[in-house]
Amino acid sequence: MAIDKVREYLRQWGREKDMKEFETSSATVELAAMALNVEPQRIAKTLSFKKDDCALLIVAAGDAKIDNGKFKSEFGMKAKMLSPEEVVEYTGHAIGGVCPFGLKEQVNVFLDESLQRFASIFPACGSSNSAIELTCQELEIYSKSLKWVDVCKDWQEDDDIQLSC
Repeated sequence: MAIDKVREYLRQWGREKDMKEFETSSATVELAAMALNVEPQRIAKTLSFKKDDCALLIVAAGDAKIDNGKFKSEFGMKAKMLSPEEVVEYTGHAIGGVCPFGLKEQVNVFLDESLQRFASIFPACGSSNSAIELTCQELEIYSKSLKWVDVCKDWQEDDDIQLSC
């Protein structure tokens, strides 16, 4: 199971016991926010795209959407999401549990700037009913991301919740 692979992966930082598993689904931003009792924008959703023969993952805030123009400018291609079958094939995780941890090789991870307004965020952990609370710095380290990018739109900086990582 993918969650077991993620648990083993996070063990190298001693964080495997910090994973949360829920009785209910956390497969969408809204469901994860309800399960965790947090604002939906603090859910770190992982979006999967195809680039040549590889997967490209963007981890973004729950309220952010891919901006096609910014995406094309950053990656030199149109944003083409993986099919559900390709997601499993390329990442090893099923939709609803896709995360930037315990991935197959040839998966490039990028973190969107929309996450940087929070002191902590909640990515999934390889299943449709799991998550972990991380700082942006922890997410950057654990995901082995290549860099921070600005490829999303429709999120707003809110002075009431803005906390830099």
